[in-house]
Amino acid sequence: MDWTEVKITVDAENVDAAGDIAQMTVPYGIYIEDYSHLDEEVEEIAHIDLIDEELKKKDRSKAVVHVYISPEDSPAEAVAFLTERYAAAGIPSAIETAPCVQEDWINNWKKYFHPIPVGKKLLIRPDWEQTENPEGRTVLDLEPGIAFGTGTHETTRLCMEFLEEYVKPGSTLLDVGCGSGILSVAGLLLGAESAVGVDIDPLAVKTAGQNAERNHVEDRFTGICGSLTEQVEGTFDVVAANIVADVVIELTKDIGKYLAPGAVYLMSGIIDEREQDVLDALKGKFDVISRREEKGWVALAAKPCISPEA
Repeated sequence: MDWTEVKITVDAENVDAAGDIAQMTVPYGIYIEDYSHLDEEVEEIAHIDLIDEELKKKDRSKAVVHVYISPEDSPAEAVAFLTERYAAAGIPSAIETAPCVQEDWINNWKKYFHPIPVGKKLLIRPDWEQTENPEGRTVLDLEPGIAFGTGTHETTRLCMEFLEEYVKPGSTLLDVGCGSGILSVAGLLLGAESAVGVDIDPLAVKTAGQNAERNHVEDRFTGICGSLTEQVEGTFDVVAANIVADVVIELTKDIGKYLAPGAVYLMSGIIDEREQDVLDALKGKFDVISRREEKGWVALAAKPCISPEA
């Protein structure tokens, strides 16, 4: 049976919120066409020269969120949910559906994913493209499959920039909500001794393992299928959680027991409107030592308080 593609067209200014709502309908990745910042992004990576001329002609005022519904699930229910949630959020939207062969949609978004420089050290390169690397960056070859995480989203980039700063040679890394494994693999390429990636979606765990193998770090990566830290053992020098504010808040309740002395806790996927909620959850347990923000998304780095409140 065919899958169903759900296309949600919204004003570009609403795309982040629209994407967050769309992500609630499926356990795997979505993809977003958003050309509103294309000019500045082209300028940032012009030396790589990988932007298709066709993309430059796209409508900058609109964005399209693509969601794919498996044959086992109900497209009608998904559309009804999305319609209701967008109306409640005050987001004008136009929703279309069409049948889609699974192989087609897995490959469909690839034309929008090109090599991306991240921070000062990394270059995220899709497995189906090769490119020159004149800056001598550490290359992370990626095949996301249908697991979330390509490096194109602000939340992932912000977290990877933190990894550049806080992963030291010999560090141990815990990646909660690992998706495609991009953060785990990046940490290992940056010098971590080992990384554990956890995701509730078994397909994501499989994809993460394949990406570790693709980058020749599979011997230092362990994938766990489970919810948050329920199957995690031991302590880590760096814990990264690139998820959403509500899950970060839930994770923060007990994450301290998984932190080694001097460890850092990295949080991303936080929309700016929810930052204070996350800060409230950290209060008395963690001190924020660094903050990054891009296009309405916030990432935080924190360490346990010296004398945490009871």
